[in-house]
Amino acid sequence: MHIAVTGNIGAGKTTLTTMLAKQYGWEAQFEDVDHNPYLEDFYSDMSKWSFALQIYFLGSRFRQVKEIRESGKDIVQDRTIYEDAHIFAENLNDMKLLSDRDFNNYTSVFNLMKSFVSAPDLLIYLRSDVPNLVKKIYKRGRDYEASISIEYLTKLNRKYEKWINSYKEGKLLIIDVDDLDFVERPEDFGFILEKIEAELYGLF
Repeated sequence: MHIAVTGNIGAGKTTLTTMLAKQYGWEAQFEDVDHNPYLEDFYSDMSKWSFALQIYFLGSRFRQVKEIRESGKDIVQDRTIYEDAHIFAENLNDMKLLSDRDFNNYTSVFNLMKSFVSAPDLLIYLRSDVPNLVKKIYKRGRDYEASISIEYLTKLNRKYEKWINSYKEGKLLIIDVDDLDFVERPEDFGFILEKIEAELYGLF
């Protein structure tokens, strides 16, 4: 079984992925942030490094999905291959930080890769407003994220809503996380588990 957790920067994807893996004994697959050779450069000069960053993420995510399907294990994944194209690359192109030529090149590679991978059995979207995202990003204190603007987060949120509203690849669970604290409040985590189990096993 392949479960994926999606949502904007700071929505709580990595935390929830970790907690679900522990709860159900699933294997967790995380986004390659700490070893990404482009991320810090990208946040200091988005225009220069956008194409390299997006290609790196795309290749990394494709490798992940291939490994997930070949492993035969129950896996929960932090972020999906779809977001790279529908959210981040598209947004960079809108902002003129990724040229039309590079975006078209990127999109053709994405479409080729997409034809070789399967959608998650369940996609969990963590919906959050921008003030909450800012608070979470500030709290975790990653230096390279300090320059992320509210405008950038707002644009990404719009892209997420557009993508989620048109998502037809498989089962989808939307969780509004602004009023939840699933780390500190066990009842909030329990609420999320009930929603997930209802989707996966038809429990009410």
